[in-house]
This record gives sequence, structure tokens and C-alpha cells, in this order.
Amino acid sequence: MLNVPAMIKREFVSYFLSPIAYVMLVVAMGFNGFVFTLIINFLSDPASPRIPPLQMLFGGTMFFWLTVIFFVPVITMRLIAEERKSGTLETLMTAPVTDLEVIVSKFLAAWGFYICLWLPTLVYVLLLSRFTDIDIGPVLSGYMGTMLVGAMFISLGLLVSAFTRNQIIAAILAFLVCAVLFAVGILDYLSMDSGGESVLGYLNLYSHMEEMSRGIVDSRRLVYYASTTIAALFLSVRALETRRWR
Repeated sequence: MLNVPAMIKREFVSYFLSPIAYVMLVVAMGFNGFVFTLIINFLSDPASPRIPPLQMLFGGTMFFWLTVIFFVPVITMRLIAEERKSGTLETLMTAPVTDLEVIVSKFLAAWGFYICLWLPTLVYVLLLSRFTDIDIGPVLSGYMGTMLVGAMFISLGLLVSAFTRNQIIAAILAFLVCAVLFAVGILDYLSMDSGGESVLGYLNLYSHMEEMSRGIVDSRRLVYYASTTIAALFLSVRALETRRWR
């Protein structure tokens, strides 16, 4: 894994060589700012529930999930698909790097860019801290949940990108995978079967983020995100290995 740091740097810098990256950063900043303004206006109503604004920002509304599900496919669509289409994947496969190093570096670079999309929200924490007392525990767990959900979705997007050479198709498929995974968990609220409820509850991403935004960190959630991410990365490595021996 000695080549990973250099490869991460290469992949991460490549994001900022494209205008799409700056468009995504501006759109994400503007959209999150719009959502934060809506939340503040809603909570300013005396009749509104007493909920911390950041709790609503991190998973408390559908706006959060729209941000994640729409932006992750755009981040991951180019990771392998672009290299396959341009022919640079064959060159990369002949370089003295392993398939694992390629996948890990691309995943970490994409995850790093995803984190950059959320960094501007730290301004909201600073603004709120000037006017009210903030419980830092739920804030940290909310950010942690956001990063874990992003890591899982990015690993799935990377896996999808490894099976196609068309970036648009990779983005659409990644969007569908993320949307279906989210929708399956939502069925937990509709299920009347206690057995199915526990299984669906384990997959309920909306419920997971609600818990983390309140400062509740359940180890089962951590295992779910970690195991799904690792499994998707493992399958991505296998996909590259298959490509190498064709």
C-alpha cells in the first residue's frame, strides 16, 4: 500500500481540474445554505417543536438525503468508467500498483471530495454557537453519520463505475442503487411484522441519521456501514482483477 498516498493525491487533485467540481461545490453550498435558512425560519415560529437546527440539517429532513443521493453518483461516475473509456485503465493496470491500491486510492479521494462538500456547513455551527449553547456531542455524531453514509454510497458508486465505461450510465445506476437502499429502509415505517421490522430497521438509513443527529451512536450502525463499504470495495477489486485477466 506504499503507492496509495501518491495515488490519492493524484485522484483528489484531478477533481479540481474539472469545472464540474466547482459547480458541485457551489451548488452544494447554496443548497445547504437554503435548507439551513428554511430550518431556522421554521424553528423561529413559536409553535414549532424545540429541535436543534443542526439535528434537522443532518438527516432530519429529506433535503439531506437529496443532497447525498444526488451528489454521490456525480462524484463516483468517473472513477473507473472514465479510465475504461479513455483507455488509461489498461495503462494503469500495467503500472507497478495492485488492484487494491487503485480501488482504495480512488475511494479515499472521492470520499475526501465528498467531505469537502460538507465543510462549509461548519459555518453554521460557528454562527449558532454565537447565539446559543450547542451540545457538541450530537454535532460530532451528526457529522460522523454524514461521513459514514457518504463512504457507503461512494463505495457502491465505485463498484457500479467498475462495470461500465459510460459515465452517465454509471451515475444513473449509482443513483438507483443509493435510492433503492434508502427506500428499502423507509419500508420499516410501513412494516407491521415484528421480524421484518427488525431487519428493515437495521437498514433504515433515515432512522440511523435521526439517532446520530441526536448524539446516539449505535455500534450496529457502525458495523452496517463498515461491512457494506468493505464488501463493495472488495467486489470492486475483484472487478478490476477480472478486467486484468481478460
